[in-house]
Amino acid sequence: MSNLQSQSVAADATAKPKKTSLAQKEIKIPFLDSNKPKTFKTKALIQFYKGVASMLRAQINTADALKYYADGLPDKVMADALIKIKDDIASGISVYDAFRRSKRFDDMTLGLIKAGMDSGKLDSAFKDLAERAETDLKFKKQIRKIVLIPSFVFPGLIIAFIYSQTKIVPQIKDMVVTGDYEPQGPVRFFFTLSDFVIKWWPLGVCILIAIVLAFVLSDKLRQTVTVLAMSKIRILRKLIQGVRQATFLGVIKLLHSNGINMAKAIRTSATAVKGTPFHDELLQAADQYEKAGVPLAIAFTKYTSVDDQVVHMLAIGEKSASMGVQLSMLTQMYEDDCDQHMEDFTNILNFFVMGGAVSLVAFVFLSVFMPVFLMGPEMMQQAM
Repeated sequence: MSNLQSQSVAADATAKPKKTSLAQKEIKIPFLDSNKPKTFKTKALIQFYKGVASMLRAQINTADALKYYADGLPDKVMADALIKIKDDIASGISVYDAFRRSKRFDDMTLGLIKAGMDSGKLDSAFKDLAERAETDLKFKKQIRKIVLIPSFVFPGLIIAFIYSQTKIVPQIKDMVVTGDYEPQGPVRFFFTLSDFVIKWWPLGVCILIAIVLAFVLSDKLRQTVTVLAMSKIRILRKLIQGVRQATFLGVIKLLHSNGINMAKAIRTSATAVKGTPFHDELLQAADQYEKAGVPLAIAFTKYTSVDDQVVHMLAIGEKSASMGVQLSMLTQMYEDDCDQHMEDFTNILNFFVMGGAVSLVAFVFLSVFMPVFLMGPEMMQQAM
């Protein structure tokens, strides 16, 4: 890195933030204030990280790089945020504090920016952030692909089923149930089912909507259902565990390779898997490693539920002083495994979705046409 960029990074790191009066301090209001940053879209962040990294490599200082990137940016919200960060840096605030004050970037991003400042490799930090964001985006696209088809197929089929039972079958019933004819067997079953759906379908729809809303809004319910599904479906367990481990291992690798100590890197990585059991486990392991002096591999063995392979590679990294290499290998290994598990799970899910869709369509077809086909033989049998 050139002397010009090194001086720029050093000036950013040593500058002290200005003091603010009590009136200028933020007042946090419960339910209205949230510590969670309002981050930008992943695609926009990838482009931003790559753009800034390229300008920093070209020996452009951080403030000017942000100004050039924001100039003409279609996303006005992002442009305004970057200009505010640029103004803070120009006024003497460090790059880390300027990004933190924007409340637009998560702890992992801030930690890596701080590491880039401390090591004089801010361009590498932004490059690593772009790579991590691209990996996250790839997994999000795959998960979205898995969820998308059932989300559209089954609501449509449920609507078709309710319509057939409340509109079509009653008309058929009015036509065939005449005189002394009393439906029997399958015909009676489908007519009884239609009467049941007519009476209870509003309540059933409300229950389904309530279940969906509860699942969407309740982290605890989602976690409970996920744990239950993981305990019953092996491929799902391997997929979810793999994605989670690839996520926090990738964060640890990025931070550790940029000079952040292991305990802080583990704590920061916990924010990437917040809402999962790994979050609290990683925080506890970091405390034991830093405060109690427990070896890293033992801390992960006793206080986390990571795979044995993770513990083994961390132990090798500690003994051979090759932690960075082992973390890179682990991250790549789990990302490759996740790709395969994602493909296998997608194929299995698609098979069951198609099976369920065909079954529901067949049931609707039978409930509508079977009474017509069987009515004649039943009426002749009762007349004899």
